[in-house]
Amino acid sequence: MSPDITDEDMDRIAGKATEASNFLKALSHEGRMMILCHLVSGEKSVTELEELLSARQAAVSQQLSRLRLEGLVVPRRVGKAIYYSLADDRPRRTLELVYDMFCADGV
Repeated sequence: MSPDITDEDMDRIAGKATEASNFLKALSHEGRMMILCHLVSGEKSVTELEELLSARQAAVSQQLSRLRLEGLVVPRRVGKAIYYSLADDRPRRTLELVYDMFCADGV
């Protein structure tokens, strides 16, 4: 943050602190982060996510429920199958930064 931040800016930031904290808490679980990583490339069914994560349906559904609660993913039902996609661009942007910080070559 800039050292010349105004009191008005700080009030605005304080108003968004809870929202930002909840967003980061949702990302702070390895399973949820991996689900979001897979969804960056496009919509996936619960079954596809189970296979990609080598995880049981109950575990994947639990993490998807938390991501839905935080507004990070949106479901779409087609018959008995449920597909998930990112709700907006925030997870992708954040994961790109995490990738640059922790996964990119030379780190």
